[in-house]
Amino acid sequence: MRKKEPSPTQPAPAVRLVEIDAEHDGQRIDNFLIRLCKGVPKSHIYKAIRGGQVRINKGRIDAAYRLAAGDVLRVPPMRLPDPGIARPVPGAQFPVIFEDEALLVIDKPSGVAVHGGSGVSFGVIEQLRAARPEAKFLELVHRLDRETSGLLMVAKKRSALLALHAMLREGRGDKHYYALVEGHWLNDRQHIKLPLTKWTTASGERRVKVDREDGMSAHTIVTLQKRYDGYSLVDAELRSGRTHQIRVHLAASGFPIAGDDKYGRDETRAALARQGFNRMFLHAHSLTLPHPLTGETLALAAPLPEACTRLLNQLEKR
Repeated sequence: MRKKEPSPTQPAPAVRLVEIDAEHDGQRIDNFLIRLCKGVPKSHIYKAIRGGQVRINKGRIDAAYRLAAGDVLRVPPMRLPDPGIARPVPGAQFPVIFEDEALLVIDKPSGVAVHGGSGVSFGVIEQLRAARPEAKFLELVHRLDRETSGLLMVAKKRSALLALHAMLREGRGDKHYYALVEGHWLNDRQHIKLPLTKWTTASGERRVKVDREDGMSAHTIVTLQKRYDGYSLVDAELRSGRTHQIRVHLAASGFPIAGDDKYGRDETRAALARQGFNRMFLHAHSLTLPHPLTGETLALAAPLPEACTRLLNQLEKR
């Protein structure tokens, strides 16, 4: 069988040696490669790392390795998808709450993933990069669930990203969310400290549950805002940052978030849909933390989306 020659518009891939500069010092190898090898499926990149084809200073590493300035990275041949198959990412701008040379904070709408993967071809970060081709560096500082709206931080410099990650690990700064829960919340202020662990359903869906023996510690402070007929509006303050933390803590306390398709009730979601509300009522409304470079206190806020305020008005009338 005759060997197929590479397309003249798609040169044969070759090994590359890349020296890491100070701008990428501390970045995870997998995230660096995903940006460097644009268009290559993530599964191919992780397979190359596991197989030892990706090397640092001639040695094998794993996907969690953090780059150091001066490292010599071996990038194996990885062919891009057929250039004849268009995979455009539509650029998009989102409401900007704060922006300077180091940090961008947007008001993410509900229904938009923060990044591609798990059946989503692109998300907020890919759309921001497409809309800002001149930006040399744009990286998510943290994540919001697809159905959660509100404040989302994006670093524009690696130094800012590392500083913000350190703040989040150390619990500096305050992150507050509004959630509408089923039932009448009992206490004006309540601390929920339930350890959480991830698990996967038989269908392959990722979930989180309370695990008092092997779970990771998690702390949410819940403050009652207002009671309605059958619902309560609460403020949830994150004192740790576990996956689905607010959603699981509230559901485990007997007050699932209205519209939550993983931990809430189908009957409630259907009833809200009949009222024209088709999302989960969870919104990151305020954020207070030191600026990652200047140390100046940032106090940022994002108003409740129209769909949420409209639902509250309907409950108020009822």
